[in-house]
Amino acid sequence: MKPSALKSILETNYRQFNRIGFIEDDPITIPHSFSRKEDIEIMGFIIALLSWGQRKTIISSGKRLALIFDNCPYEFILNHTDSDLKKCLGFVHRTFNETDLLSLIAFLQLIYRNVGLEHAFSKHLGQNDLTVEAALNGFRKTYETSSAFVARTAKHIAWPGAGSACKRLNMFLRWMVRKDEHGVDFGIWTSVRTSQLVCPLDVHVIREAVGLGLLHHAKSDWKTALELTARLREFDPEDPVKYDFALFGRGVSGK
Repeated sequence: MKPSALKSILETNYRQFNRIGFIEDDPITIPHSFSRKEDIEIMGFIIALLSWGQRKTIISSGKRLALIFDNCPYEFILNHTDSDLKKCLGFVHRTFNETDLLSLIAFLQLIYRNVGLEHAFSKHLGQNDLTVEAALNGFRKTYETSSAFVARTAKHIAWPGAGSACKRLNMFLRWMVRKDEHGVDFGIWTSVRTSQLVCPLDVHVIREAVGLGLLHHAKSDWKTALELTARLREFDPEDPVKYDFALFGRGVSGK
């Protein structure tokens, strides 16, 4: 397929699926229930980590989390008591359980008492970094060296250093960094450039990318995520990850 034809397909599907109606049936609906920057970050971060399996189940787990946090995530993270944490007991979403939730709450409290979640990622980026790879690696190391670290929870905070595609964290960063007139992504972070984002890889995105000739294999790892992003950058160097809407939307809709 000629590059011009491929770009036309991607642009058409990007406009088709990047719309307000996308929010209701996607996990991003959970952080969209909040207006405060920190609340959006916290709920976006945790719901992104829970984002595997059916979207309805993910959204249901997100609503349970909001109730645990009394619909005030930032206040809960900063000022919770031991009694408040009892509400976390029994929480489970697939392999994510109460131990993981308690660890993340403790970690987020450390972050917000120090630099904030945005800076916890962006402080690891250099001016000339082409992608967010250093931010993801640095964030993971920050968790590993924190007092909140729990070995079993580390699997939920993926990092390129281990070869992971980091699908969920790349999706979270897209939510926080991208901003356009359609209102799906939040665009509330300014210290990470849109051009540095890496495309989240899931089964839908990979299948569509292979079908369109953007990828020649279906392996899901960091190398593939960079490969796909580099191809998408050919069509929009400043905002390559906007085409995540096109690939994911095509895959989910069966287009």
